[in-house]
Amino acid sequence: MSGPTIIFWRHGQTDYNAAGRLQGQSDIELNATGVRQAEIAAPRIAELGPTRIISSDLLRAKRTAEVLGDLTGLPVELEPRLRERSFGLWEGLTQAEIEAGWPEAFRAWRQGEEPEGIGADSRREVGRRVAAAVLEAAAAGGDDGVLVVVAHGAAITLGLTHLLDLDSASWFGLAGLDNCAWAVVGPNPGRRPGWRLTAHNLQG
Repeated sequence: MSGPTIIFWRHGQTDYNAAGRLQGQSDIELNATGVRQAEIAAPRIAELGPTRIISSDLLRAKRTAEVLGDLTGLPVELEPRLRERSFGLWEGLTQAEIEAGWPEAFRAWRQGEEPEGIGADSRREVGRRVAAAVLEAAAAGGDDGVLVVVAHGAAITLGLTHLLDLDSASWFGLAGLDNCAWAVVGPNPGRRPGWRLTAHNLQG
C-alpha cells in the first residue's frame, strides 16, 4: 500500500469534555482551553508539512482544523463521515447519569459490548465510515503528501483500528487520543496491513 502520511488530530477541549459529558454528535464549540490547545498544537503539525486538511463538520473539529488552515494557508475540507460516534439518548450526560438511567446498557458498554436501545452507532459502523473517508482522501492525494484528518476521540480510535486491518467492533488495543493530540500513520508497502501506526498521542 502506497500513499501519503496521515495525521489523525483530535479536536481541542470543549465544556462537555471538561465536565465529563458524552458528546457524540452534539455540536459543541471549543472552549477557551480548547482554542489555546489548537493554537499550541498547530505549529507542531505545520512542521510536518501538511498538504491537505479534511475535517469533521462538527464545530469543535472544524474550529481546530481552521487554526491549522489559517497557519498553513490550506483550505479546510469538511467531511461528514468523520463525525463522532453518535450516542443517541446518552449525549450530554455524565457516566453517573447514564449508569443511573440505563444500568444494563451502561454495563454492556463498559464491557465492550454495544449498548442497546439508545440509538447509538455501532463501533464497526463508525470504524468503516471513518476509514472509508480517510482512504478516499489518501488515494486522491498522491504518495508524497501529508493528509491531516481532524476528528473526534472515538471516531479516530475506531477509524484507525479499521485502517490497521483490525476489527473495530471487538479490538480495544488503542488508547484514545487526548484533546488536541495526534497520531501518525504511514504506508506499509508490500505488507499487511497496508498502513502502520508510527506515533500515537503526540501533543504540542
